[in-house]
Amino acid sequence: MADDEYERQLEQAQLALVAWQIAAAASGERVVIVLEGRDSAGKDGTIKRIVEHLSVRLTRVVALPKPSDRERTQWYFQRYAAHLPAAGEIVIFNRSWYNRAGVEVVMGFSTEAEQAEFLRDAPDFERMLVESGVRVVKLWLDIGKKEQAKRLKDRRTDPLKQLKVSDMDAVAQQHWDDYSTARDTMLLRTHTPIAPWHCVRADHKKAARIAVLRHLVHRIAPPAIAKDVPVADPDVLFPFDANAISDGRLAR
Repeated sequence: MADDEYERQLEQAQLALVAWQIAAAASGERVVIVLEGRDSAGKDGTIKRIVEHLSVRLTRVVALPKPSDRERTQWYFQRYAAHLPAAGEIVIFNRSWYNRAGVEVVMGFSTEAEQAEFLRDAPDFERMLVESGVRVVKLWLDIGKKEQAKRLKDRRTDPLKQLKVSDMDAVAQQHWDDYSTARDTMLLRTHTPIAPWHCVRADHKKAARIAVLRHLVHRIAPPAIAKDVPVADPDVLFPFDANAISDGRLAR
């Protein structure tokens, strides 16, 4: 995608999100965006484009560190619930309660019993959010193994990306198949009609960002605002279904 066309499409979607937030501030709407994906899938860059022109007062990005000793004794969802939106707010979880279905499974940071309990309880937790009036949007950003390797190398060699380097980078490629298995289980067990997953093929950053922003506009904005924004490219962003695991839409 040429830079000028990308900027045009980006601005169109961002303007719609600004219009949505003005309306949401008046109506008291509450929105939660769960943004998950493989390491280096583009979550940070996507979030930057979502929030770029939104109100700082009404927009929060939550990226929690590993739990403290005290938090480990709490109900698992408790520290996430503390960050849920009030009236007129949008909260974006850059990684979320789904840590328990991903990195904690692969790296053994929680027990198998805790992981099974999470997969059982997460749909109920999200159902309670939706039934209380919170709009929940869940996005999985997916990339191929070669593209991940390239991006992880860029992190290590670009001085401006040093803050993105983490201990988990070193094992992302080594445990690629384990992360694929954890992803598949997570999507299959927590994709529900009331809080569905949508998957984003994120090897091409610009196309993925445009698709995500357009999807958000059509998921959260009223028709009068969304009508002038094209829907997301279905070859880039699509609703999860079990066939995506085996038909090539999700990276193996």
